[in-house]
Parts: sequence; C-alpha cells; structure tokens
Amino acid sequence: MKLLFDENLSPGLVKSLSDVFPESAHVHHAGLGKSSDRDVWEYARDQGYALVSKDSDFHELSLLLGYPPKIIWIRRGNCSTQEIEQLLRNRVPDMHELERNVEAAFLILF
Repeated sequence: MKLLFDENLSPGLVKSLSDVFPESAHVHHAGLGKSSDRDVWEYARDQGYALVSKDSDFHELSLLLGYPPKIIWIRRGNCSTQEIEQLLRNRVPDMHELERNVEAAFLILF
C-alpha cells in the first residue's frame, strides 16, 4: 500500500514508516503543497496512493466521488508525529484490509 500524506501531517512520516509503507510520499514531495483538495485527490487516484489526512474534506470527497483513492482519516486532535506514527503502525492490518476490500472507500482512525 502506498500512502500519500496530506499537508496537515509531518513529511517525516514518509521516512519513519518506510519499513511498512516503502512507496509512500508527502504532498510537498509531490509538488502539491499548496494545491486544492481536488488536485491532491486526483493525484492520489492517478498515482495509486491511499490518501492519509486529518482533514474531513477528503472523507467528504470519498462520499461524493467514491474511490479510488481510498482515504485514511485520522480523527485525533493535537498530537505528536510519533503518536500518529504509532497509530498507523498499530492499524497496519486494518489499512491492508482497506486496500483489499473492493467495497470500502475509507478507514477512520481514532
């Protein structure tokens, strides 16, 4: 599974999670730092990424447009990058199930 991290998440997650998600990227690395949500959505779709964000906008787009891309919505308030990393590591099996499930469009993580 390739993850594309939204701008509201640390670019450092790409490196710190490279052992479990080696082909991941951050929107800044993809040249999408100031792009619209729709442009980020289309890039993720076209490049085969699952989109990871703390922003509800992508979840709403998934309800409107379906998938791909699949959405991983992190519903946590202020927390450290390490806490986000641990949350994602703890949910790797669920994320892979999201990837395999042809009927699932998103995964919400608390």
